[in-house]
Amino acid sequence: MKIFCIGRNYADHAKELNNPVPKRPLVFSKLPSALLVNNKDFYLPNFSNNIQYEGELVLKICKNGRNVQPQFARRYYNKITIGIDFTARDIQSELKKKGHPWELAKSFDGAAPIGKFIDIGDMDVKNIDFSLHKNGSPVQIGNTRDLLFHFDYLISYISQYFIVQMGDYIFTGTPAGVGKTSIGDHFEGYIGDQKLLDCRVK
Repeated sequence: MKIFCIGRNYADHAKELNNPVPKRPLVFSKLPSALLVNNKDFYLPNFSNNIQYEGELVLKICKNGRNVQPQFARRYYNKITIGIDFTARDIQSELKKKGHPWELAKSFDGAAPIGKFIDIGDMDVKNIDFSLHKNGSPVQIGNTRDLLFHFDYLISYISQYFIVQMGDYIFTGTPAGVGKTSIGDHFEGYIGDQKLLDCRVK
């Protein structure tokens, strides 16, 4: 099982962090030990003073493929949920200055909570509303119409470099509204009005 992640896939999020809008997907990965399932608590690590939340839609791959063409990419995912890409922003900033990879800031244990997956079915994947709530209030609201690189393109792009396999996940990018996480925070993730993720910070 692999966890692919896409950075800066919403223009407003790139702008809020003063990052350039990418011309190609910015792909990174998380280790399997980053995955947090079944609404388990997230334990704030002690190596960072600025863990930030990034709510995003997560696809589940249902078919193996390599060099998938965009027109066939829809066959390779059938379930979706919302997850959080927890990021040690202070560490990431230092790594970026040195041109180093982001794993220490993005792939630490528990850094990838995911909610309950639902079937995509006849859902219009280019018009999916989703939101992340913190302590009862929405902090991130997004819609897939604002994606810079849409699901099918991401499948095609990633599969040029890595085989996509049944059970892999793709974190598809976060909209604007990211912020600091503190002990005691309670995150809830929604697709439409359906709550799929519930995560408390300890």
